[in-house]
Amino acid sequence: MSSFPIAGPDPTTERLVLRPWTVGEVDAVVGGVRRPDWAADFPAEGDQVIAGLLGEHPQWLDAYGHRLVVERGSGLVVGSIGLFWPPSDGVVEIGYGIVASRRGRGYAAEATRALTDHAFTAPGVRVVRAEVELSNPASVRVLEKAGFRLLDTDTEQGTARYGIVR
Repeated sequence: MSSFPIAGPDPTTERLVLRPWTVGEVDAVVGGVRRPDWAADFPAEGDQVIAGLLGEHPQWLDAYGHRLVVERGSGLVVGSIGLFWPPSDGVVEIGYGIVASRRGRGYAAEATRALTDHAFTAPGVRVVRAEVELSNPASVRVLEKAGFRLLDTDTEQGTARYGIVR
């Protein structure tokens, strides 16, 4: 099974590895095929959306693109996280999702911090930001635990942007 070209080591934490998607994994998600190294509730809806878009956005699969979140203890894929590459004027957007069976363990914040640190190793990246719905306080907590700060709020749209500035 070949993987998309990703340079450098995979971002890791004490409990997680953020590794590149393989072509086989993208095809399996898009085709609805289960793999034995996935948590029982992976892929979630957001993972399916991203897998469907990866073929249209190959830049999302470079050294700073989208990753699968792998639980080190079990070896299971428990979510996905990614940078919507390339940056625009030094700003790159991050998105993440952890499957329901693994929520409440701090994985999303841990993965977000690791990928943010990784993003800042890229030349020219000075801000990593995320947009969240105000109706999703759990996502707001993830960003705050990962060190993001509120940048602005759009009450009309019901969203807020959080970021870390290097």
